[in-house]
Formats: sequence, structure tokens, C-alpha cells
Amino acid sequence: MAKTKYNTIKRTTTFYHDRVEKVFKNIEDKLKRPLKFTTKRSFEAIIFLIIFFAFFGLLAYKMTLPKMLNTFMQTAYHLLLETVFYIMAICVLMGAISKLLTEFGVVRLLENLLRPLMRPLYNLPGVAALGAIMTFLSDNPAIITLAHDKNFNRYFKKYQLVSLTNFGTAFGMGLVVVAFMTGLGFGKGALIGVAGAVIGSIVSTRLMQRSTLKAYPELDTPVDEEFGGDEQQISFKTEGGVFMRFLNSLLDGGKDGVSIGFAIIPGVLCISTIVMMLTFGASGANGEYMGVAYEWLFGFQDGALISFPMTALGAVGAAIGLVPRFITEGIIDNNAIAVFTAIGMCWSGFLSTHAAMLDSLGYRKLIGKAIGAHTIGGLMAGISAHWLFVLLAWIF
Repeated sequence: MAKTKYNTIKRTTTFYHDRVEKVFKNIEDKLKRPLKFTTKRSFEAIIFLIIFFAFFGLLAYKMTLPKMLNTFMQTAYHLLLETVFYIMAICVLMGAISKLLTEFGVVRLLENLLRPLMRPLYNLPGVAALGAIMTFLSDNPAIITLAHDKNFNRYFKKYQLVSLTNFGTAFGMGLVVVAFMTGLGFGKGALIGVAGAVIGSIVSTRLMQRSTLKAYPELDTPVDEEFGGDEQQISFKTEGGVFMRFLNSLLDGGKDGVSIGFAIIPGVLCISTIVMMLTFGASGANGEYMGVAYEWLFGFQDGALISFPMTALGAVGAAIGLVPRFITEGIIDNNAIAVFTAIGMCWSGFLSTHAAMLDSLGYRKLIGKAIGAHTIGGLMAGISAHWLFVLLAWIF
């Protein structure tokens, strides 16, 4: 899983590098001469420095430089100790449990139970249920691992296979998100959020299929000429006796959880720090910045909650890292948790993975359509979770 995650990040970086190169190519066409490599790097450096100093200069002006730096370091330290290690512990435990469920056939049992829903809800073959379960138990790249399996992808037409990027991403890190929210005492909201994520996944997947077929009708053909694979060959069972299989699954799953836990550290410490910086106000009695952890530039109240979905666009691990602070501030309830769970699951950092996932499948030209469909799907997930919560609150 860690290697797959690395390859996903590598392909995403390559995609955005290619976009930058296209900008330079347009400049070269206008100048009618090629730009030197050092000239390109100088342009990038100048643009970066302008943005960097404008952003942090504003913060330093408002907070004073020493207090701004101290706030950065103190908050990163507190996030690491109080949030990241807690999330990592959940990842390890859930990783072990998910591996056991996979090893001993529970995942395939769930696949068989969910199979009848795939065609009417998602216009996907029944075997796609396996992809939803795998990403729910792990992370987005798991769907690509399956999509490259010949015994799996032969069930699909090309436009359906492409839509797996939206379908699978809508459930990414679902188990970790639900376990995290439930552990904080918001199990009711988390379960409603899962229902909202399902609605968002339907919207995203269907929109992706529709826009793909409209633009490229030739993709309405089987992935393989031998349409229909052999699902009996898709196996996750390891060799050995029951005890060794149990022990290996427990340890291997926990190790995968550690990898996921380490992978979220940069997002929580860097992204969450910046997001909080633009969310919470000064902690001093007279609105004065004291240079301590968790004091920030804009003094939002409940409006601060918008930072969760904005962060989930890039990394759901970083987004859930914001929740403990919301609880401390007393600005969160089960309704908000339902919306957070729905959007966190459905988006689950899709902006950082969609490009690489489609590039891996060989359909880079569809990246824009996938991102557009999934943006709408995530918004629908949050709206649905909110109104489901309101409906259930009214009934009960």
C-alpha cells in the first residue's frame, strides 16, 4: 500500500509538472525562441517568492514575526502529540482489522451482499462492490490495484473502468474516518455521514460516466475482447495454517496502518497548521496574539467549520486532524460530524490522487471531467448528510 501511495504521488507530481511545461511552451511560442532551463527556473523562483513573502508577510505583520514563528512550532508540536499519534493508533488497529476481514473472506461475503446494488445505483458490474470495500478499508489507490487485475477489469466497459476513480475515491479511508469520529463520541453523526457519502458516490460516478460517454462515445466498449472475467481468481488468501494466517494478517495489516499513519503526518502538520492559521482568532484577552498554539488570524466562530471540507479536498487525514480543536472550541455537534464524515469520505483528498489514478489507467484526458464530477459529488454528500440528520432528528 505504501508503494502504491508513493507511485500515486509521483504520477500526480508528474502531471502538474507537465502542466507547468505547457505554460512555458506557450511563452516560447510567443517569443519565437526556446527558453533556457535556468530562465524557466528563475521564473518559477520569482513567482514562488512573491506568493511566499506576500502570505507570510501578512501574517507576520498582523501577529509579529516572533509570535508567528512560535505559533507555527507550538501548534505543529501539539498536533503531532495530541492528534497525529491518536490517528496513527486508529490506523494501525483498523489496518489490522481490515486485513483480517480480507484474509478470512469477510470482504468477499460483503461483496456478494452488495453486488445486487451495483448495477441499479452505479451502472457498474457487481464485482465493483469489491473495490468499494477495499478502498473503505484502506485508501484511494486500492481501486487502481484492482483495476489493473485482468480478472477484475474484464467485467467492465472502458467508460465504467474510468469511473472507478470516482467510485473508489468516494469511500477512501472510510473505516479510519468513521472510527475516528466514533472514538470522539459522535458515532450517530458518523453513520449518517456514511449514508451521505454513498449518495455522493452515486452522483459522482454517474456524472463521470455520462460526461465520458458524451465526449468519447467510443469508450462504450469492453475493456477486454473476452468480456467477462473470472472473479474466482481474485484472491487475497495467503498460504499456511489458520493461526499463521491470523498472525500474519494482524501484523501485516498493522504495518500497513503505520504506513498510512506516517503518510498523514505532513498533511496534518503542514496543511492543518495553515488552515487553522486562517480560522481561529487571537487568544489574548484584548484580541492580542500571544504566540501560543492554536491562535489564528481570522476570528471565525461557526464559520471556522468550512475549513474541514476545504482541507479534505487535498487530504482527509489532515482534515480530521482539525476536529479535536473544533470540539475544544465547542463549535461542533453530530450534524457537523455527519457532514464532515460524508465529505471527508467522498472527497478523501481526491485533488491529490485523481490525476495520478487516471494517468495510471491511461486516460489522462479525462482528469478534468473526473475532478469536476467528484467536486459535485462531494458537495452532494455533505448536503445529503445534513438533511438526513435533520430528517432523523425530526422523526426521532
